[in-house]
Amino acid sequence: MKAPLPTLSAHFAPRPLYEEVAEHLRQRIFSQELAPGDWVDETILTAELGISRTPLREAIKVLAAEGLITMKPRRGAYVTEVSVQDLRDVFELLALLESDAAGVVAAKKDTAVLAQLDALHGQLTSAKHDREAFFTTNEQFHTALLEAAGNRWRQQTVADLRKVMKLNRHHSLFKTGRVLQSLKEHSVIMQALHSGNALTTSSAMRHHMMQGLEAAV
Repeated sequence: MKAPLPTLSAHFAPRPLYEEVAEHLRQRIFSQELAPGDWVDETILTAELGISRTPLREAIKVLAAEGLITMKPRRGAYVTEVSVQDLRDVFELLALLESDAAGVVAAKKDTAVLAQLDALHGQLTSAKHDREAFFTTNEQFHTALLEAAGNRWRQQTVADLRKVMKLNRHHSLFKTGRVLQSLKEHSVIMQALHSGNALTTSSAMRHHMMQGLEAAV
């Protein structure tokens, strides 16, 4: 007999319940347990999680604002399906925002920041044969660079765009040869960051993002 699922309310008291429900659903979406196009069945979820419909609906609103869930009139909530044009739009925005951030970091020439990015780049190199680890470290690298550049609005926008990227079933890093190519592009970015040349660094990051787009579509 299948063991009953623990209720979220028993485990996540410190934060509002709807936030914990949103994170729970977010991870199920990223893992493809809730796949693009799937209907978000409120009846089943409330029973599984041991919660009422109110926190679930508040969580769905959060995920809809992030672009992970699409609300369809008279039909309910569905996991967002990402089209090729969606991917192009997301990557183009990421290229603009992250290339600008990279230029800012290069101009600062902060030795502590460069050391942190060097360490993450080293971890990327070590993880080149482990795609999941590479994906995780790659995200950490880009996040660290954005944090070093400052501008919380840019950071939040990029974070939301990257969530939409994760909806892509065939993520670019899982294409044959993409991991090694991405690693080479990161090496160029690191060289540019150490040079302190903002324009060169921006250009290297933009090239990296657009290569990611080509691999994703």
